[in-house]
Amino acid sequence: MNFGIGPMALNNPVKQKKIQGSVVVVKKNLLDYNDLNDFQSGPSDTFLELLGQRVSLRLVSAEKTDPTNMLGGKIGAPAYLQNWNFTPLLGDCKFNVSFDWNEDFGTPGAILVRNAHHGEFYLKTVTLDDVPGRGPIHFVCNSWVYPDEKYQSDRVFFANKTYLPNEMPGPLRKYREEELRVLRGNGAGELKEWDRVYDYALYNDLGDPDKGQDYQRQTLGGSSEYPYPRRGRTGRPPSQTDKSCESRLPVPMSLFIYVPRDEKFGHVKLLDFVGNGLSALPQNIFPIFEAFCGNPPKEFDSFNEVLRVLYYGGNIRSLIPNEKLKELLDYPVPQVIQDSKSAWRTDAEFAREMLAGVNPVVIRRLEEFPPKSKLDPKIYGNQNSLIRKEHIECNLSGYTIEQALMGNKLFILDHHDSLMPYLRRINTTTTKTYASRTLLFLTADGTLKPLAIELSYPHPEADIYGCVSKVYTPAEEGVEGSIWQLAKAYVAVNDSGYHQLISHWLNTHAVIEPFVIATNRQLSVVHPIYKLLQPHFRDTMNINALARQTLINANGILELTVFPGKYAMEMSSAIYKSWNFLEQALPIDLKKRGIAVDDKNSPLGLRLLIKDYPYAVDGLEIWFAIEKWVRAYCSFYYKSDAMVQQDPELQAWWKELLERGHGDKKDEPWWPSMQTLEDLIHSCTIIIWVASALHAAVNFGQYPYAGYLPNRPTISRMFMPEKGSPEYSELETNFERVFLKIVTSQLMTLLGVSLIEILSKHSPDEVYLGQRSDPDKWTTDAAPLKAFNDFGNKLSQIEQRIIQMNHDKTLKNRSGPVNVPYTLLFPTGESGLPGKGIPNSVSI
Repeated sequence: MNFGIGPMALNNPVKQKKIQGSVVVVKKNLLDYNDLNDFQSGPSDTFLELLGQRVSLRLVSAEKTDPTNMLGGKIGAPAYLQNWNFTPLLGDCKFNVSFDWNEDFGTPGAILVRNAHHGEFYLKTVTLDDVPGRGPIHFVCNSWVYPDEKYQSDRVFFANKTYLPNEMPGPLRKYREEELRVLRGNGAGELKEWDRVYDYALYNDLGDPDKGQDYQRQTLGGSSEYPYPRRGRTGRPPSQTDKSCESRLPVPMSLFIYVPRDEKFGHVKLLDFVGNGLSALPQNIFPIFEAFCGNPPKEFDSFNEVLRVLYYGGNIRSLIPNEKLKELLDYPVPQVIQDSKSAWRTDAEFAREMLAGVNPVVIRRLEEFPPKSKLDPKIYGNQNSLIRKEHIECNLSGYTIEQALMGNKLFILDHHDSLMPYLRRINTTTTKTYASRTLLFLTADGTLKPLAIELSYPHPEADIYGCVSKVYTPAEEGVEGSIWQLAKAYVAVNDSGYHQLISHWLNTHAVIEPFVIATNRQLSVVHPIYKLLQPHFRDTMNINALARQTLINANGILELTVFPGKYAMEMSSAIYKSWNFLEQALPIDLKKRGIAVDDKNSPLGLRLLIKDYPYAVDGLEIWFAIEKWVRAYCSFYYKSDAMVQQDPELQAWWKELLERGHGDKKDEPWWPSMQTLEDLIHSCTIIIWVASALHAAVNFGQYPYAGYLPNRPTISRMFMPEKGSPEYSELETNFERVFLKIVTSQLMTLLGVSLIEILSKHSPDEVYLGQRSDPDKWTTDAAPLKAFNDFGNKLSQIEQRIIQMNHDKTLKNRSGPVNVPYTLLFPTGESGLPGKGIPNSVSI
């Protein structure tokens, strides 16, 4: 370099220095790729490799502009990673690197990276050890860098400073804007693995019309009739039969469905995921199940046979030659039957799981008796409940109906209105089931007691004639006791389907994906709200894409194992019509369901009407901890409402979320206007709550409670036995056989249990709420770092409180008859099936 000539330069020499640094990468070799093949690409490539010039890095000044670079930051000379092929193939590879620097360059604010290899690598971090007058500077990259031929410009990575758009140093602004343009793409073409494009699409990829009419499915999203959140665009060509539908990948290619590469599972998660076998279920394991169960599929004869086949060495494993596949069928005993093999059948446990089970988000306080339907009577006739005083008043501990209502003692698990519009079509398949209402009474010891179950189906002649209903009340002995057990099973079928489709898939997985897309399209990586939310989006697009490929697709695992069958996703679209972003906030949800009321004397400002409601008790602690953290963080960067209003990236982000991400609900009046700091705090708190704690509460209890399928059956194949039928007579002598004949067959049981075991597992590389994968480097701002540390400490205190409550025998709903402590909102977890832990994101 020539740093100046002549007297002026000699009298004022520019100080020059070598800045030492380090670069940490993960080679693709870890995923069975060998960069040594690069040596075979030609003499020029080999020469570059021998020179050590295959990966270059150039500093970009945050202080000095270059007129020849469109007033972008001055760019330094390239530095190269040396000895690439002499570093380990596994794990992190650390390279020392040396940059030329002088005073005229100023502070480095970004790095340009060029990859001349023929394969990609994962760039984790770049660290400058000591920039004169500035100290160390960290670049947290965490991104796959493909060969430069795949890009129109070098990859840019910013130092871990946080900037609102108007605070971004001038020399770096063009890079900030160009990076966002790259991430938005041009909306055209099929996206390839090296593309980094985040874009929206309708759910028009669930069906496979090229396979025939049975595989056709309704496009979800883009209409008022079938509204839906948007999913990530892949750009795959349309199917040959129906040009409005996107073509599908063949099942063996499921893992290769497009999502931006940085959204794909990391190598640890990927290897664990493949090892767990979700991708193997359709093509490898399902045929084995079919062979074992026979055609038609065999039935379980007793609850003991369920235990033997699933958990105690059933001979299904003898059919499997592959040792790895055998391991996949080595099911652990679910928690719900570890302590007792029969406690799940009690009324107390049936009711408790509405407060502390896998779907504790539906139960609500009964506000009028008898319950009334909100379905349009012009279409569906009279759908009001037939439950009457004489059915329940004898079990109200001396209360009248009116006193119980006024005293907030009556509650309902209501699966009537959501299911009835689809029930006629559902029951034309192999499914035979009901829409249900379950009434419960809050007893003096804080537990719930079932009072009555109403099972309804559409009038045989037409919907306009309403429904046919029958009311069942508790019984313990004889055929009446068996009928009551079956009534509870039909309720569990309803609740299982609603849980999977709505509480789990729709209300966490599907509604969060538009936030992932919009955040990456409109908020720069240096934007404070991007830095706040990004950890809560990890792996979400990948798991959702895999779900569309193998779980929620036509004839996929969910349609095979959950009672709505081929109508499942269409039904979730109907329920999305009533989705309200603000009501996803836990305090609002609890008040809407009548479970909580405002109380200024309470430390949290709320009073629960069911004091021992484990999901709500633990959830509120988590909610307000998240809210406090978000408030401290956002208030550090936004000092006024005007700053929120004047942030162009933030406003573009919110506008796109409403108009595109959740475009079918863009005109709803309840969306926050994003004009105040409170709007921002509340919205971010909801997003983090849904992606972390809400998902944990409805996901990781699946195997502990539903791994034993009689406790949470997902399909019923016969209606309730009526007097005079063979099944009714058989109830007198063999209740278990009739029960198992009605609910899921052996084949669907094995498939369903295999699925939920996979979905209930924590990955070994999971990052939990209150943690970061780069804990000390994600920002240089001291106040947010301290607030995040305080958040982690608060979560630790909540953990200790949960442990204490679970040991408190007066809180009967914490463990119940099955003796399963409520730990689903325990903040930290561990890999496997611990039934506890809140991951940061919807990651499985």
